[in-house]
Amino acid sequence: MDFFDILISILGSTIRLSIPLIFTALAGLFSERSGIFDIGLEGKMLAAAFAAASAAYMTGSPWIGLASGIGVSLAFSLVHGFASITNRGNQIVSGVAINFVAAGLTVVLGQAWFGQGGRTPQLAGSARFSPITLPGAEAMRDVPVIGPLYANVISGNNLLTYLAFLAVPLSWWVLYRTRFGLRLRAVGENPGAVDTAGISVTWLRYRAVLVAGFLCGFSGTYLAIAQSAAFIKDMSAGKGYIALAALIFAKWKPVPVLLACLLFGFLDALANFMQGKSVPLIGEVPVQIFQALPYILTCILLAGFIGAANPPKAGGVPYVKER
Repeated sequence: MDFFDILISILGSTIRLSIPLIFTALAGLFSERSGIFDIGLEGKMLAAAFAAASAAYMTGSPWIGLASGIGVSLAFSLVHGFASITNRGNQIVSGVAINFVAAGLTVVLGQAWFGQGGRTPQLAGSARFSPITLPGAEAMRDVPVIGPLYANVISGNNLLTYLAFLAVPLSWWVLYRTRFGLRLRAVGENPGAVDTAGISVTWLRYRAVLVAGFLCGFSGTYLAIAQSAAFIKDMSAGKGYIALAALIFAKWKPVPVLLACLLFGFLDALANFMQGKSVPLIGEVPVQIFQALPYILTCILLAGFIGAANPPKAGGVPYVKER
């Protein structure tokens, strides 16, 4: 396998591994732009993955799996909203609680329903989102450089992959070109001014956390019935936290969020590729070193190499209406 084939393989893996990060980071973007910190992204993703895999297995339909994943994620978002918006609770504590509940509940229900140690049974091909071959992919396969990129990186992905990339410009448009987006950004900076203008801060923030739940539903569904063929215990494997890091790295902006998620996806793909490989002058490097690269890079970048990453001013602060 020559260098170009290796590069194509790593780029293809980068795309596939970035998708849950993109959906989840965009979910955090909407929630945190409204002033609601959402540490519970990891838990919502995990709960959505379990719900999607369970529903897809029982019905044989990936679309019902997707709807179930979104529904469960929305329910967890409402719990977070009720705790942190209606009752003005600590948003960090609420998010961490959601993560613990999701991690435990998925295993308990998985064992009770399927008796496989918290796993769900393997899904048939018809119950998953299958790869889509784009027009002209086979005809262009032998074209130098462009052909393999189109056929093996751009083409051959499932529907949720293309929806993730479509969600980035759509999120940008919603945030910067719609009345809802303007109000959402305003309520994250100065909720008092929004309230004075006669706009409900509570309703705006609830809509933001519901959008976050909707996107986390896509993320969890992708993990369970697109990238994989079953739910596995703790299969989110910290991706919610990596997505949060990507969100901070990108300074809460949609397009930089995409680039940050692709970077983390590339490092993950590189770690997978380097398993068992030898590095010149060094020898075989433990794969744990490469697996730790995303976390190491996050710490380095957030230590000041990207400049100040200031969250929305009202982030994490419950709003109390002045009388």
